[in-house]
Amino acid sequence: MPYYGWDEDHLSVVRGSIQRFCKENLSPEYVRWMDENCDFPPDDLWKKLADYGLFDRSLSSSPYEYLIVQEEIATASVAVMLAVGASIGFGQGFIAFLGSPEQQKEFLPKLAQGEVKMCMALTEPGGGTDILGSLRTTAVADGDDYILNGQKIFITAAHVADYLVVIAITDPKAEDKTKSWSVFLVDAKTEGVTINKISKLGIHACACTEIFLDEVRVPKENMLGPENRAYGFLLGRSDSPKKSKSGSASKGKSALNALLNVERVGTAMLSLGIAKAAYKEALQYAQEREAFGKQIGQFQIIQNYLVEMAIQIENARNMIYGTVSRALAGQPSVMQAQMSKIVAARASEYCAIQGMEILGGYGYTMEYDMQRHFRDYKQMVFAPITDEMAINVIARMMGLPKSY
Repeated sequence: MPYYGWDEDHLSVVRGSIQRFCKENLSPEYVRWMDENCDFPPDDLWKKLADYGLFDRSLSSSPYEYLIVQEEIATASVAVMLAVGASIGFGQGFIAFLGSPEQQKEFLPKLAQGEVKMCMALTEPGGGTDILGSLRTTAVADGDDYILNGQKIFITAAHVADYLVVIAITDPKAEDKTKSWSVFLVDAKTEGVTINKISKLGIHACACTEIFLDEVRVPKENMLGPENRAYGFLLGRSDSPKKSKSGSASKGKSALNALLNVERVGTAMLSLGIAKAAYKEALQYAQEREAFGKQIGQFQIIQNYLVEMAIQIENARNMIYGTVSRALAGQPSVMQAQMSKIVAARASEYCAIQGMEILGGYGYTMEYDMQRHFRDYKQMVFAPITDEMAINVIARMMGLPKSY
């Protein structure tokens, strides 16, 4: 369906192009091999993604064009799209909107070419959704440096990152905690930085990690954005900085609102990819598998499952693209971003579970990919925030009392 600023002909060409790329470079066999053998997309694949222009697209192309590319890659391999989003997306977001002109000049071209990888280090052991109450990492000024101490957990792709985008407390005495955080660009090779991988159930080809920061010295010029204003930047609050170090006031509130939504929309897109992949495999199996003298796709219950999958996928896609369309039209889209996350996560859950039902015993074997979709979808339900917390946020925006 058309959306605000939607160019149907051009985007059809884009979709065809990325589908061909995925067919050539992200075959089911290769994606299965990565899941069993890799903790991050291999270097040769990373280069192919860079040569295709994927990393540059997130900054230079239209939002719809990049969404379509994300959708197709996530359908082929949710791990690859997660790796791109975590390593390149976060890096570009922080550098583009908070970096100094010197930092932008140094890092944005390298990020666009896939030559530098970054990760966002925010979540801590004390709490995931309750970031404001759980953050304990500190950054204390000492001469020309800040000294960072703390621990981060469930950080995607830190084990391959050249730089860590670390959020830390710079004003522990602040009465308002929302005005106590700052952002730092930390060289991952700095003394005192320890990164360990965490074994997890799904999305094996893009590992998550824990990070220990022990007396880590970071030059003051490596702070991104104004001191003590990181929370407003991350949440898109009205008191967040309206002018970055780059001096561009035009990147103000509209850019911050886009960043507020980007993680929710990005996660929704990952969920959509899982849902589509599970549906595709289930539909093919239902058309090929026979029982009682006919293909199982002829049975009403199987048809019910497949049609409901298709409906939920279409709802999720419309929710995601509609959210972006609202943002591009200058309309509020924060609530819709939360809804997109929930609707798409539920679609991935339904498609993965019912896909397992359709494949039966074969779905439980490693020979088929349905078991991977079943393992992968669960991360979408509770990350980056739980569906329940997203519902709470929506309820507050509807005018209901705060429930947490």
